[in-house]
Amino acid sequence: MDLATSAWHIVSAAIVFLLAAAFTPAMARYFQVPASRALFLYAWHTAFCLFYMDFSIKNVSDALGYFHSSLGFRAAFEPGTVFVQWFTSIFSVHLGMSYMGVFLVFNIFGFIGLLAFCGALRVATENKSRLMRRLGFLILLLPSVSFWSAAIGKDALSFMATGLALWAALDFRKRTLLLIFAIVVMLLVRPHMAALMVLAFVFSTIFNPRISLLQRATLGTVAIAGAAVMLPFAITYVGLGNASNSGDVMAYIEQRQAYNQEGGGGIDIAAMSPPMQLFTYLFRPLPFEAHSLFSLAASFDNVLLLILFVVGGRRIFGSGGKDRPENRPFLLAYAFSSWLILALTTANMGISVRQKWMFTPVLIYLLLSAAREVRRVPATHVQAVAAPTFASQRHDAPGDGWRVEPPQGASPL
Repeated sequence: MDLATSAWHIVSAAIVFLLAAAFTPAMARYFQVPASRALFLYAWHTAFCLFYMDFSIKNVSDALGYFHSSLGFRAAFEPGTVFVQWFTSIFSVHLGMSYMGVFLVFNIFGFIGLLAFCGALRVATENKSRLMRRLGFLILLLPSVSFWSAAIGKDALSFMATGLALWAALDFRKRTLLLIFAIVVMLLVRPHMAALMVLAFVFSTIFNPRISLLQRATLGTVAIAGAAVMLPFAITYVGLGNASNSGDVMAYIEQRQAYNQEGGGGIDIAAMSPPMQLFTYLFRPLPFEAHSLFSLAASFDNVLLLILFVVGGRRIFGSGGKDRPENRPFLLAYAFSSWLILALTTANMGISVRQKWMFTPVLIYLLLSAAREVRRVPATHVQAVAAPTFASQRHDAPGDGWRVEPPQGASPL
């Protein structure tokens, strides 16, 4: 695969890269991210884009398959794989762009999702310590976040849709159109996840105490109507179109649990309990299970996610973060329904490492916003509350936290 065979290939790739860089400060303002940080994240994400591009040329990859399929695209339009092939053909065939140029186009979508994720994490940590803010930024730099969302394929678009839905959920009243756009994008690549977004919105509308009963009834009716249109389509897409009872659904789940078990990432989830399936999907492989450089990198991501879950998981359904403006019922419903369904039907850790970023940004936001910090009491506060009155009661032990002010007019020495 030649990255460029003409001057236009080089020029078009440069135009895509520079246009995205030029618009980054404007996008940063919308997501309330400092422009310098946004530009750094764009450079970071683009570095993973170029690395993935080189990797895809030297190894079997979906990205290369999508590009080759787009060159002779003739299929009828439909969501999922066919949509990605059609969309790729706009750039590869009609605009005559190279493999690198199309990669950089999809890189923009992944970067938009990363920038929206960054804006949401800034909200989650805005009233927390510097350590927590740095942890939020460290999460943005996880290799799995930028690697999978930087290539030609469904993952860049689905990650963008997830980031936009998360940002919209922080203020639905002002960002309703953004949520609709996110759902449409997700519908084009992964209809079943779009259906979960709509159902989560229905749930949040009905049970949101912040809006009036009339608003709940109006929005709930619209959301239910949308779900009624979308759900049959999504059910057919995932292969449940002929299911007529719970037995058919269970048979489908058992069938899915037997898929993709070949290769190093295959696991037998059918023999696991549901809690173990949930743990396996989100937190494995762990470092001692890594069998390659990529799985080792993913395992470090998983360790950080596990620590974050321990820190914030106990309060995620409690009082933590209730003072924040986000639509919490929507975020909880989407994150946990997605986690449950994907954990029950994914029997390959390699696939889970890639696809879990369709909901993990939402879960991370909830965990960070709910995490409680242990803060040291400032010395001035201790002095005002607990300082002894008389010098004879002074504690001289170093580091005991007590301080005694000398009598007025006396020398501090």
